[in-house]
Amino acid sequence: MNIRADVSAVFPAERELVLERIFDAPRDKVYRAWTEPKLLKQWFAPLPWTTPGAALDVRPGGTSLIVMRDPEGGDHPSQGIYLDVVKNEKLVFTDAFTSPWEPSPKPFMVAIVSFETVDVGKTRYTARVRHWTVEDREAHEKMDFHEGWGQCADQLADLLKTL
Repeated sequence: MNIRADVSAVFPAERELVLERIFDAPRDKVYRAWTEPKLLKQWFAPLPWTTPGAALDVRPGGTSLIVMRDPEGGDHPSQGIYLDVVKNEKLVFTDAFTSPWEPSPKPFMVAIVSFETVDVGKTRYTARVRHWTVEDREAHEKMDFHEGWGQCADQLADLLKTL
């Protein structure tokens, strides 16, 4: 599978959620934290949740399986496909497929994560989450998108200090 995603197209704001941060780390380190399972498991779920499992085939058409664990011990797997990967620049992935060309039972979103150098050793991190419907975006927002993804970004910032 060879897919290239044109993510520059205008997208309806009512179906998109965006989180942006400036990290005090070069973009190759931020990219590594997203693409190396050992690193991703250290920051990906908002505490007290954890990420006990991550299998990432980081390439266009590659699969991902990330398992988050809630405080009661329940596991929440999330499967998806990478649509586009540009090393140290962007990751585009979706839960619309669970493996190449196998549709998921309930597609929810496409995520576009970009890494841009803004100064020596600093990276603008932007996570854009595009939803199929306004209702899906509203549901994601009610799941505390900004708080949860924001807390994960804080945890990522802490991890980046150690790399």
